[in-house]
Amino acid sequence: MEAKVTGPNSLSLSDEIVRRIHALAAISETPDNLSRIFLTPEHRAAADLVMGWMRDAGMAARLDAIGNVCGRYDGERTGLPCLMLGSHYDTVRDAGRWDGPLGLITAIACVGDLHRRGVRLPFAVEVTGFADEEGVRFASTLLGSRAIAGTFDESALGGRDKQGITMREAMVAFGLDPDHIGAAARAPSELLAYVELHIEQGPVLEANKLPVGVVTAIAGATRLAVELRGTAGHAGTVPMALRRDALAGAAECIVAIEEFCSSDRDGLVGTVGYINAMPGATNVIPGMVSFTIDIRSPRDSYRKLAVTDIVRHIEEIVKRRDLQLDINVTHENRTVPCAPWLQKHVAEAVKAEGFRAFELPSGAGHDGMAMIDIADVAMLFVRCRGGVSHNPAEHVDDADVEAGAKVLLRLIENFKPKG
Repeated sequence: MEAKVTGPNSLSLSDEIVRRIHALAAISETPDNLSRIFLTPEHRAAADLVMGWMRDAGMAARLDAIGNVCGRYDGERTGLPCLMLGSHYDTVRDAGRWDGPLGLITAIACVGDLHRRGVRLPFAVEVTGFADEEGVRFASTLLGSRAIAGTFDESALGGRDKQGITMREAMVAFGLDPDHIGAAARAPSELLAYVELHIEQGPVLEANKLPVGVVTAIAGATRLAVELRGTAGHAGTVPMALRRDALAGAAECIVAIEEFCSSDRDGLVGTVGYINAMPGATNVIPGMVSFTIDIRSPRDSYRKLAVTDIVRHIEEIVKRRDLQLDINVTHENRTVPCAPWLQKHVAEAVKAEGFRAFELPSGAGHDGMAMIDIADVAMLFVRCRGGVSHNPAEHVDDADVEAGAKVLLRLIENFKPKG
């Protein structure tokens, strides 16, 4: 049965979505910059606000065992498996207001449209607001979605925030029981698929003058911590030819990483986001430098080969400069391909709304990286101005909010489970 879509072509959803984006952004640790962190009073206030919106949209709403906000809109009869939608509602510090909440609030608005028109589908629709995707407080990402997928690592409960509070202690203070996180897990049989609308967080859609895009994969990532050791010395007395300058060596390594990843390498990107030189004095040759490397690609095999090649380049530089090297992998996430059958659903909805079904990978991580363990996943990207994200300047134009909402609503009403 294919539902006829009337709502997305006749109603404006953007006014409601944008109003709620701003209302949610008002819930922050500080008034001057948006910070809404896992298991804080702001987290609780945001959860209560979102649950109210879910109930207004005709859903039953609850807070699960890890603090995810879960809403359910039953289908033609109770107990049917669901199409799950949603995104996260935590933020980085000094954040923009669209990263995460746009997907969550748009999904609620779409369900609200179905509810106002009295539409029930041959499956349930669930909307989930994931409690901790960013991993700011305890340095462990995707905590909310991993709990739902049944892959939550209980060792994370021992992680401490900057005040020394463990996650276990924070959960208890929040009113949750850390010994019952397993209650948040869902069975694969309960989900037909997981679909997430999200801002692109990059400039590709804008460069192509498109409001939305069909995501092909969520790129895997490898992060490394690098330490180079040379010999500290006086800046005025050690001749250039006799120096073992760790910072100069690090600079050469960083340029090599940029050059390697700048070639036409199938979506490969490399970033050195942190560097620290010791002893850090103007008149002292740096004797030790530490820096990070983040390598991402939509193909795992390619990323792993790239990491091997980059490490080899670094080793050659270190040997030539007579430095010592310590390099360790600190994080590795596999690439998550979006299911072809779900991509087709997204693309058909995009084309039906009059847009080109432009395909692109996601370089950023998303909750789908966890959800793939229990369901096929897909993503719809919405253009963000300038490609800016994780920044107060993050912005989505009202027309693009509307385009994303229309595409998602059309997808929901015309969704057909696999097989």
